[in-house]
Amino acid sequence: MLGFTRYVSRTGPAKATFVGGLRRQRERRSGFNPHGQLVKALKADIAFRTGGSYLGGVVEVVKDRWKPLYGALRDGARTYLTALGDPQQVDLAQTRDAIAVVGPLAVKINPHFGLRFADGHREAVRLHFDEAPPTPEAATAMLHLMARHMDQILPNAEPVLVDLRRGTTHRLDTTTRPADIENWLAGEAAAFTTMWSTSATPAA
Repeated sequence: MLGFTRYVSRTGPAKATFVGGLRRQRERRSGFNPHGQLVKALKADIAFRTGGSYLGGVVEVVKDRWKPLYGALRDGARTYLTALGDPQQVDLAQTRDAIAVVGPLAVKINPHFGLRFADGHREAVRLHFDEAPPTPEAATAMLHLMARHMDQILPNAEPVLVDLRRGTTHRLDTTTRPADIENWLAGEAAAFTTMWSTSATPAA
């Protein structure tokens, strides 16, 4: 899902460049998730209602190369924690991954965690870590795909995208027709698939 939603954010030749790079990365089986410990710390602060102490501590224990990244994300993550309201009124909820079929493309939908509030409200949360905020296109694609498969991910939950650097939460624009988004995503997926095929490295 991350690769596809980053793709739809791009325009013109940048789309093909991105797909080519993504394919080469996949062929090398490269790719390391530097955010894993931060996500665990955020979930621990929610689960144990510790107000950001785990987020503060994790910055000190990660490798030196990741300390600037974690430091940049910590304040926004704490802002998000505060925005959740009374810690006693929110718990973690188990989410499941889902596979979305978008045109000719299979897209894995994988939220970072779920939330269950005391009033019965539920949220499936996907985190955004990039230096730049999520584009409207990326946010729309991600939230729509999550909403479409919410019965599998976390029944009766609302999809949310959290821009963790800024601590802001993005939600679906209810004024946009889902059918229009489906048509747009199907076209993007068809183009993505074509670019993926043509970006294959020719045999020597």
